[in-house]
Amino acid sequence: MRVALQSFGGPAGQISVMHRILVDEKRWIDEPRFLHALNYCMLLPGPEAQQLATYIGWLLHGTAGGLAAGILFVLPGFFAILGLSLLYVGFHGTPLVAALLWGLKPAVIAIVLEAVLRIGRRALGTPYRVALAVASFLAIFFFAVPFPAIVLGAAWLGWLGGRFASRSASDETAQGSEAGEPVEPDEAPRARRRRAMRSLRVACVGLALWFVPLGLLALYFGRGHVLVQMGLFFSRAAVVTFGGAYAVLAYVGQQAVETFGWLRPGEMLDGLGMAETTPGPLIMVLQFVGFLGAYRNPGGLAPLTSGLLGALITVWVTFVPCFLWIFLGAPYVEILRRQRSLSNAFAAITAAVVGVIANLAVWFSLHTLFGRLDTLRYGALRLLVPAWDTLDPAALGLAILASLALLRFKIGMEKVLLGTTLLGMLWHLAR
Repeated sequence: MRVALQSFGGPAGQISVMHRILVDEKRWIDEPRFLHALNYCMLLPGPEAQQLATYIGWLLHGTAGGLAAGILFVLPGFFAILGLSLLYVGFHGTPLVAALLWGLKPAVIAIVLEAVLRIGRRALGTPYRVALAVASFLAIFFFAVPFPAIVLGAAWLGWLGGRFASRSASDETAQGSEAGEPVEPDEAPRARRRRAMRSLRVACVGLALWFVPLGLLALYFGRGHVLVQMGLFFSRAAVVTFGGAYAVLAYVGQQAVETFGWLRPGEMLDGLGMAETTPGPLIMVLQFVGFLGAYRNPGGLAPLTSGLLGALITVWVTFVPCFLWIFLGAPYVEILRRQRSLSNAFAAITAAVVGVIANLAVWFSLHTLFGRLDTLRYGALRLLVPAWDTLDPAALGLAILASLALLRFKIGMEKVLLGTTLLGMLWHLAR
C-alpha cells in the first residue's frame, strides 16, 4: 500500500519506489533477486509494476502474499480514478473543470513523447528493430492494423530472425547450455508431476475467476450488452499489452473511440491525465474508459450503476490475468528466461511497441491541437488530415513548453503536469 501511494507517473517511477522501499529500506529482497523478478515481469503482458509487486509478494509469502501485494498495489488508484470519474461526469461542463482538463492535455502529449524516446533508446539497438518499429507505426496509423496482429507478427518475425540469424561458435555453445535447462535438472519425476498438477490447478482457478463473471453477465444481460462487450474487449487487451500502458492505450483508444463509440477522442487524454496524476499503475486509465463507456450506454441500468459496474469489470479482467501469469509462471521463471528464441521474440515485440506508442503520440497530438480532423480512405489506406484553420496555438505552445521541460531540462513529471495545468487553466479562463 505504501508503494502504491507513493507511485506516480508510470512504471519507471513505480519500480523505482518499490526498489527503494523493498531493497534499500526494508531489505526484504536483495538486488539480484529483485532484478531477476523484474526481468521476468517485463516478459509478460500487462502492467509490469503491478506484476512485480505480486511476484515479490509471492516470493516472500506464497500465494497469500502475492494476492495481498497485487491487490493493495491497485486499490489506491482504483478509488482515486473512480472518484475522478464521478467528478468528470458530474462537473465536466463547468468552466473550472474544463479549464483544468484543457491545460492537462498538452502535458500528456509531452509525457507520451518522452515514453517513445525512453523506450526507443532501450529497444531499438539494431537496424532490424528500427525497421520493425517503423513498420508497426505505418501499419497501425495508416492501415488500422489491430494491435494484437502487430504483436503476433512481431513475435513471429523475432522468433524467425533469431532462428535463422548467423551465430558465432561461442554463441552456439552458449545457446546449447541455456536453451531450456530446467531449474532443477535432477528433480524426481514425482516432483515434476506435483509441479504440473499445481500448474493445472492454478490455470483452472485463474481461468474460472477470469471468465465466469463474464459468462454470468452474458446470461443476465445478453451478449450484446455493453458490460459484456467491455469484459471481452479488455480481456483481449490484457493478453496483448506487451510494452506497458502506453502501448495498450493506442489499441484501446482507437477501438473505444472509433469502433465502440464509448468515448470522444479528447477524453482519452483526460483519462490518461488522471492516471498520470494519481497513485498506482498507469493502466488504471482503462477503468476510466470502462466507467465512461458504461455510464453513457447503461442498457437499462441507472447510469451511475452501469458506470460503476463498467469500472469494476474493466479492472477485474485487466488484473485477474496478471495474477494468473505470475502464479502460473513463477516456478518456471528460469526456463522462460533462458529460452533464446523466446528472448528474440520479446525483443521484436518491444521494438514494434515503440512504433505503436509513436502512433499514440501522433494520434493524441492531432486530436488535442486541432479542432477538426478529416478521415480520407483509399482502399485499406487511411489518412487523418487536420483542418489547419482549427489549430490551437496556445495548446501547441503548452505542448512544446512541456516537452522542453521534460526532455531538455529534465524537470520532474509531477512538476511539469502541475505547471502546464496551471498555465492552461489561466489561459483558458482568461479567454
